[in-house]
Amino acid sequence: MSNHGETTPTRPLRVAIVGAGPAGVYAADILTKSGGVKDGDFEVSIDLFEAYPAPYGLIRYGVAPDHPRIKGIVNALHKVLDRGDIRFLGNVTYGRDLTLHDFRAFYDAVIFSTGAVKDADLGIPGIDLQGSFGGADFVSWYDGHPDVPRDWPLEAKEIAVIGNGNVALDVARMLVKHPEELLSTEIPDNVYQGLKASPVTDVHVFGRRGPAQVKFTPLELRELSHMNDVDIVLYPEDFEFDDASDEAIRSNNQIKTMVNTLTNWLVEEHTESENPSSRRLHLHFLHSPVEVLDDGTGKVGGIKFERMQLDGTGNAKGTGEFIDYPVQAVYRAIGYHGSALDELEYDAKRGVIPNEGGRVLDAEGNPVPGIYATGWIKRGPVGLIGHTKGDALETIGFLLEDRLTLPPAKNPDPQAIIDLLEERGIEYTTWEGWNKLDAHEAGLGAAWTGPEGLDHVVRERIKVVPREEMIRISRG
Repeated sequence: MSNHGETTPTRPLRVAIVGAGPAGVYAADILTKSGGVKDGDFEVSIDLFEAYPAPYGLIRYGVAPDHPRIKGIVNALHKVLDRGDIRFLGNVTYGRDLTLHDFRAFYDAVIFSTGAVKDADLGIPGIDLQGSFGGADFVSWYDGHPDVPRDWPLEAKEIAVIGNGNVALDVARMLVKHPEELLSTEIPDNVYQGLKASPVTDVHVFGRRGPAQVKFTPLELRELSHMNDVDIVLYPEDFEFDDASDEAIRSNNQIKTMVNTLTNWLVEEHTESENPSSRRLHLHFLHSPVEVLDDGTGKVGGIKFERMQLDGTGNAKGTGEFIDYPVQAVYRAIGYHGSALDELEYDAKRGVIPNEGGRVLDAEGNPVPGIYATGWIKRGPVGLIGHTKGDALETIGFLLEDRLTLPPAKNPDPQAIIDLLEERGIEYTTWEGWNKLDAHEAGLGAAWTGPEGLDHVVRERIKVVPREEMIRISRG
């Protein structure tokens, strides 16, 4: 084996990570701190690639702007990338700007952490009517994703949100909350203007099972009660608990907290207040969507559900009773789905790259040397952000185990990939560039002056939305 092919001790192990969301950053961080590296056994050199000009993935483009805890996660990711031992290369798209062949030429190993950004499908009649949307698409719009249109049709007074996870609650909250309350966040200006013009009065959130089976977290639930001029409406007939529910409430503090919160709200009769609010958020359980109804012009005019009942195991079965709700828009938020990646096998049903513990598999089910996966593209879009750390730990463990048998990079010089990007005319962005954009967005927030009555609002930042503008500011 020639010298430049050896990863130790002649030269550092060269690793590319594709996707700079939490999964990719955690993998990079764990790899830089791994036993061998720390003990001086071998060095590692990591390049973190991202399709967007900015880092953080779904933290920047998949979480509602009014989430306070997200700032803490951004700060933690920023600290990792700010150390200077991981090189960030943004605005580089896998499969278009760089191929698997390119990565293999410049790196000993490649880790894919591309996540899941598409909406999972809901196969019911009418789901394609005008006014029926994917929750993830709406999230991309209100988070100022650079690749989605700037406007969003907010014309409905009554809206149905299907799903009982955190994304469903985020979508419902953003639809029903008065936009003035979002001004202190990094909400883009076009989003504020769009939400301000919305005629919405009622948002209904529907879950298939009971209150003890919801998938959101107590923090998400409590955030609903902090909205001004929005009543929360609950329905006694939706509060059904079977043996499995009772056991879950007894054994799981999180479920107990959520059921208690919901039950207290029900008892408090939010709807009975003497000064009803101008908007209402309805939480429905034990409803399974059957059909989105046409208003006669190809637009959403309502939605039909079957009433469900719990079967003793925490699962729900149909009762044969159907209910229609008049709504003019439907948002499905039943989960995310990963996308296929060029030159890699893909499990379309689960939306993941087939793998064993993070080692990517070929069509025959054998590990592909030097190719790995972590995060949602590895295990599907389940779990909270924190779960991604354990996931990365497993993947990095296998990579280190395989280290001495990895197919060596033909050209491991860190400058070589930069030369290739420049040769191809790819306007890549860097960590220094992100710091410029970061400061620019904070500056826009600081310079903002609100209209009369809102001049007291302090804006932490205003997000730059167009990709070209992000690149221009980043590249200075």
